[in-house]
Amino acid sequence: MNDESKVLILGGGISGLSTAWFLHRRGVAVEVLDVGARPGGSIRTSLRQGYLVEHGPNSTLQKPGGKDDALGRMVDDLEIGGRLIEAAPAGAKRYVMREGRLHPLPASPLTFLTTPIFSPLAKLRLPREIVTGWVDHEESIADFVRRRLGRDFLTYAIEPFISGVFAGDPEQLSIQAAVPRIYGLEQQYGTLIVAAIMEGKAAKAMGSPSGRLVTFDEGMEVLPATIAEKLPSGTVRGGTEVIGLRPGEGGIWHAHWRTAQGESGVSSARRVVLALPALAAASVLFPVAPAASQALSSLAYAPIASVALGYSRDRIAHPLDGFGFLLPRKEKIRLLGALFSSSLFPDRAQAHKVLLTAFIGGAMDPSALNLPDERLIGQVHEDVARCLGIQGEPEFVRLTRYQRAIPQYHLGHLARIEALDRALEPFPGLHTRANWRDGISVSQCVRNGELLAKRLTGEEEEEEHSA
Repeated sequence: MNDESKVLILGGGISGLSTAWFLHRRGVAVEVLDVGARPGGSIRTSLRQGYLVEHGPNSTLQKPGGKDDALGRMVDDLEIGGRLIEAAPAGAKRYVMREGRLHPLPASPLTFLTTPIFSPLAKLRLPREIVTGWVDHEESIADFVRRRLGRDFLTYAIEPFISGVFAGDPEQLSIQAAVPRIYGLEQQYGTLIVAAIMEGKAAKAMGSPSGRLVTFDEGMEVLPATIAEKLPSGTVRGGTEVIGLRPGEGGIWHAHWRTAQGESGVSSARRVVLALPALAAASVLFPVAPAASQALSSLAYAPIASVALGYSRDRIAHPLDGFGFLLPRKEKIRLLGALFSSSLFPDRAQAHKVLLTAFIGGAMDPSALNLPDERLIGQVHEDVARCLGIQGEPEFVRLTRYQRAIPQYHLGHLARIEALDRALEPFPGLHTRANWRDGISVSQCVRNGELLAKRLTGEEEEEEHSA
């Protein structure tokens, strides 16, 4: 297939599929090459023994209405709005452990004053945040929080939150790159406390996610599967590994590929979107743009093991009345945390059963993924049982390992992305779109896919001129 008006997309994760969908809706022919047998990359759902298991992202945040709600626009276009489900109200409660006990994170000024999560000294220190000054250099999340809120907030709120979202080390992650909203609040208001008052949403100012937590009736895989199904037949070529990308005459790019069955071929287009994981994109780019390849090769990932555990409800002492729990490293428990999956969304487990999704590993404990399956599962069950008061063994277990799970927006990340973009400037037909830039969540990837589609069709410029 060689069409000068076509856009060739390398990678069929949610970034590539979103870009493909929004281009298709704008009348642009697309072709997607993806190494996976099923579209969606790490977004994968399975149903076994009555348990609906997410092997990748368990949910995402939607901001209904407005320019940022690309997910809502896509869901409407795909006609699957009736399959979108919002988390139960209990999902607003999140537990954090301190001194061996789980406590809900405070949701109001009164509960903040009474919570045992933060020490009296930390609470007394908080008003000093108003007079804390700026710094004129890039900071890690840890340095930012220590400077503005103190060590206790870092240990018992931000560090576990960052472990839960990025599986990352707050000492290494860049505040500007990883959580730009928080950095922006400081720049706009000079203080997070004033930002909380001005916006009326203290939880957002403290870094809690905004929007509504959503998934689909049959799991997150509904989204990529529906995109692939509703794109024109043959658009998504699964089981196809891109092994090379070469420029040709007249500005046409040629992507060489092969399949697991030994077939090989070439797909060509004037415009190409690299929506591959960083190392795969670096490999494809190396012969063409070695400086861009080097920038991509320097991007780090955190390893994660996700373990779905099924129990009889009467075996668990904890009420499971929330989103889940997070564990500060200071508590000396290897687990990162767990989601109360069957409390959040319906039909995740049968009646009188419970599905938990636990996580281990991350940037601060990568060696956990070196454990053999039996020991890793045993460690996860032991930690979950200790936290929730579980008697007996799980009746259901599913383990999913990702050696390169979540991209880490380390200090210098924005500079590396700028270096990548500069290295690609001589190649105007090449574009990048993946979760290693501009946001890691599903909804961010969807929004970024829409933005790229607008840019490729000139819609972005039209919006700017009309503003």
